[in-house]
Order: sequence, then structure tokens, then C-alpha cells
Amino acid sequence: MKDTQLEKYFNDVYSLVATEGWKTLVSDIKADAVNINSVELTKDSDDLLFRKGQLNVMAHIINFETSIRTAHDNALADEAEEETEE
Repeated sequence: MKDTQLEKYFNDVYSLVATEGWKTLVSDIKADAVNINSVELTKDSDDLLFRKGQLNVMAHIINFETSIRTAHDNALADEAEEETEE
């Protein structure tokens, strides 16, 4: 990859998500999401909106690795396409 800062970013993220700590965090968040996603425990509309926000953040963390891998693959594909056009 030509952009060394971007390549370093991807490598740093890959190092992060490979740790046991990251795997434990994602596992805990997935378990918590089940409880937060319960409408039965919702007190009122404000609580419902708060839970919706929590679930949004949780989904972002849970899907973070996949998003980064997709972005990296796209960056590599774009770079390869640029090289073939030259």
C-alpha cells in the first residue's frame, strides 16, 4: 500500500482486534445487547430512545473489525485499479 499512514492504521487495528481483550469485549457487548434489546424492560419512550442509542454504539463496536477489513480490501482494490490504469 502506497499510503504508509493508512497501512499503519490498518495494521494497528488488526493488532487490536487480534487480542483476547478485544474478543472478550465484543463477547460481553453481544451478551449485554440481548438484555438492552428487551422491550419488556423499557420504562418509557425516553428509555426506549436511550436503549436505541446504546444498541447503535454496540453494533458499531461489534461490526468494527468487519468494517475495517472491508475498508482495507476496498483501499487495496482501488490502489490496484489505479496501477492498472497507469
